[in-house]
Amino acid sequence: MKLTISRKLLLGYLFMAFLTILASAYALFSLQQLSGVAYNLATQKFVLVENSKTLMDTLLAQEAIEKKYLILKDPVLEQIFWQRSSEFNEVLAGMRNGSPDPKTKKTVDELDKLQNRLKELFSQEIALLKSGKVPEAQALSDMSARAAVDEMASKIRYIQVNVDQAINDEMNRIAGQGIKDTHMTIGIALFSLILGIAFALILTRNISKPLKQLQTAAGIIAEGNLDHKIEARRDDEIGALAKSFAEMTQRLKVLEELNLDASPLTGLPGNLAIENRIEQMLAKGKTFSLCQVDLDNFKPFADKYGYAWGSEVIKEVANILTGYISGERMEEIFIGHIGGDDFVVIGNPDQVQSICRKLVVDFEKSIMSYYAREDAENGYFIGKNRQGTMQKFPLITITAAIVTDDGSRFKNPLDMARMAAELKEYAKMLPGSNYVTEQDVERRRLLQPTTMQSTLELDS
Repeated sequence: MKLTISRKLLLGYLFMAFLTILASAYALFSLQQLSGVAYNLATQKFVLVENSKTLMDTLLAQEAIEKKYLILKDPVLEQIFWQRSSEFNEVLAGMRNGSPDPKTKKTVDELDKLQNRLKELFSQEIALLKSGKVPEAQALSDMSARAAVDEMASKIRYIQVNVDQAINDEMNRIAGQGIKDTHMTIGIALFSLILGIAFALILTRNISKPLKQLQTAAGIIAEGNLDHKIEARRDDEIGALAKSFAEMTQRLKVLEELNLDASPLTGLPGNLAIENRIEQMLAKGKTFSLCQVDLDNFKPFADKYGYAWGSEVIKEVANILTGYISGERMEEIFIGHIGGDDFVVIGNPDQVQSICRKLVVDFEKSIMSYYAREDAENGYFIGKNRQGTMQKFPLITITAAIVTDDGSRFKNPLDMARMAAELKEYAKMLPGSNYVTEQDVERRRLLQPTTMQSTLELDS
C-alpha cells in the first residue's frame, strides 16, 4: 500500500495520539497517586500533630490543677483534674486507633500507663491532704508526680518529632515525584510534537499547561504558601484533579491553623504564634506596634472568688479584644494570649492605640459585674494576702504598654517583648486602668527626670 501524505499524516497522528494517550494516562496516574499521598497526609499525620498538641495542653493543665489543689484544696479543682484525665485518655484512644505506626502505638500505650500512674499519685495526694499530711502530699507532688509529668511530656514530644519528620518526608516526596512526573510527561509530549507537527502542538499545549500549573502549585504549597490559588478551569479529569488539589490545600490550611498553640481557655494564639508574628513583622520592615496587656490585682481576686470565676474575667478580656477586630474589620490586627491574665495586640500603631484606648474604658465598665455588690460599691474587697492575713485589695484594673518598631531597633521578638514588659511594669505603678507608649514615658522622663530614672533602674 502506497503511503500518501495524508496516510503518513494519519499514521503520524495515530502514533502521536498513542503517545499522547500514554502521556496523559501516566500524568493522571501519577497525580492521582500524589493526591492519595496528600490525602493520607491530611487525614492522618496532621491529625496526629493536633492530637499530640491537645495531649500536651491537657497534661500541662493537669499539672497546673494538681499544684493549685495542693494550695487551695478546692473540690472543684479535683473534679477538673479528673475531667482533664478523661480528655487525655480519649485523645490517646483516638491516636491508638488512627495511627498505623507501631512506634506511635507503643508510645501511646506507655503514655496510657503513665497517665494511670499520675491519677494514682493524685489520689494519694488527696488522701494525704485529707489526713492533714500536707508536707507528705507536697513531697509526693514534687518528686513522683513531677517525674511522671516530665516523662509524659518527653514521650509526647517524641511523637511530635516523629510526626513532623514524617510530614517533611511526605512533602518532599510529593514535590520530587511531581517534578519527576512532569518532566517525563513533557518529554513524551515533546516527542509527540516532533512527529505530530501542528496538531501535536495544540494537543501538547492543552495537556502540558495545566500540568505545569499543578507542578508550580505543588512546589509553592510544599514551601508553606497555602494561600496560593490553582487556576485550572477545565471540565475534564485534569480540572477535577485541580479542584481536588485546591480542596486539599484548603484542608491543609485549616489543619495548620488548628495546629497553632491556641490557649485552651480563650482559643487565642499562644506564645509560639505570638513570637512568629513579631518575627514576621520585624522582617517586613514595616512599622507596627506590640502591646502587652495585663490585669492588676488579679491574683487576690482569683483567690477570693475562685479559679473558675477568675477564668471568666480572663475570657471577658479576650472577648473585648476580639470584639474590636470583628466590629471594625481590623483583619491585620493580631490578638494573642500569653497565658494567665497576659495578652498581646500586634498591628498598625494607630489601630493598636485605638484598641488600648477603648479597652481601658470598656474593661472598667464590664469588670464591675464580676464583683459582689458590696465589693463593687466599696471599691475594694477583703481577702487574704500571701501571709494569710486579711487585708483590703483594690478592684482589678487593666494595664497596657505599647512598643513600636519598623525592624530597625529590635533584633528579635525577645528584645521587643522585653521592652514592652519594662513599660508595662512602669504603667502598673500608675493609678487605675491605663495604657502607655514609649513617647508617654519619654515625656514623663523630661518632666520628672529623677523619678523616672529611679523607676527604670528598679525595673531593670
